[in-house]
Amino acid sequence: MLEPKKLKNGMRVHLVPVLGTTATTVMVLVDVGSRREPDEVWGGAHFLEHLCFKGTKKYPKTKDISSLLDRYGAQYNAFTGKDLTAYYVKIEGGKTKIAIDLLYEMLFQSLHRPKDLEQERKVILEEFKMYEENPLMHVDDLLERALYRGTRLGKDIIGSKKSLASMTRADLLKFRAAHYEPSQMVVVVAGAIPETIMKTLEGSFGKVATGKNETKKEELTLETYGTSSEPRIERQYKKLEQIQVGIAYPTFGRDHKDSAALGMLSYILGGSMSSRLFLEVRERHGLCYFVRAEADGFKDIGSFTIRAGLDAARLPEALKVIFAEVEKIKSKGVSAEELAFAKDHIAGATKLAFEDSFAQAEFVGRQEIMLGDVKTIEEKLKKIRAVTKEDVKRVAKLILTPERMSLAVVGPYKTDAALREALPVIK
Repeated sequence: MLEPKKLKNGMRVHLVPVLGTTATTVMVLVDVGSRREPDEVWGGAHFLEHLCFKGTKKYPKTKDISSLLDRYGAQYNAFTGKDLTAYYVKIEGGKTKIAIDLLYEMLFQSLHRPKDLEQERKVILEEFKMYEENPLMHVDDLLERALYRGTRLGKDIIGSKKSLASMTRADLLKFRAAHYEPSQMVVVVAGAIPETIMKTLEGSFGKVATGKNETKKEELTLETYGTSSEPRIERQYKKLEQIQVGIAYPTFGRDHKDSAALGMLSYILGGSMSSRLFLEVRERHGLCYFVRAEADGFKDIGSFTIRAGLDAARLPEALKVIFAEVEKIKSKGVSAEELAFAKDHIAGATKLAFEDSFAQAEFVGRQEIMLGDVKTIEEKLKKIRAVTKEDVKRVAKLILTPERMSLAVVGPYKTDAALREALPVIK
């Protein structure tokens, strides 16, 4: 387990040296995402992320920020999730101080000018349309709406057109003040780390005043999720030849004792071109171009999803094959050869991915901000190597239950009834 250092104001810091690289990634994570937003600031975490790039006291124009980083060939961006917001700069190690100072400026010295607010409101509305009008992207949002219906997790990260139009500067600044404070933030520096790094961080992020946050966190569990006699459905009507389909089941939280077995299940069922779904649905039956299974999670709850792009005329046949594979892995489990193959793949892919300083920073930062308990890569791999065939079968039977299934479809179905009529397999 990796323990964080702390700045004088209590902000947590993780230093993650990566041998053999001259690059450094500085990532700052904030313990706030869309599921902690009140209704009047729905989409506010994402809105704030955009505004941080619009100008600061030291760098008043967007170009001032981008030019400084582009000069040194840096990679930089930010992302908002349902449980966190993160900002990062990946830069040549000798320029790490520039990255730290700029991130501090963006997060704590941003101007949030009214004119920037109005301009970025229009930009985000265009982003909203981009997701809504792209079936491959939008089906994921629909699937989470169905899976987490009635909870904050079921609300889109970007907000709604109504909430984006009504959000005020005062709303955003109040929301920012409640969450952008040391106790809710983590700084990760990964890669080639300068010897003076803690002094540099104290001179910037260490100056941030502590605040007080009383926002309650939503807590969900698999046990209290509830069951239904029919799938929860979300759909979008589009006249398409290729229908986008998502199937989801709720799972336990990210740090559950069976998380490694769940990951193994997702890989064997649909995690690669060697997986069961790929070989059966695409290679043997020619029913799709892509099909995949994934497991993802938050601290308290998670999801197991199956996604595919399917020919509208052959959708019932394709879903029949998919559900047959689901039932097969529940009843018969997996072979020793499949399990060994999956373990070798995950170990190899993990080691290759973590040669990169960004991957290391995100791996550590997500664990600290979401769980407050950071496992090393080797600790994670040890759990994976310990998974047995019995573990995978047990988890499959626990998770892949029709009573908790959700379904999302982007295609030519104007009503739920029309969709059910076309898909007797889900009735």
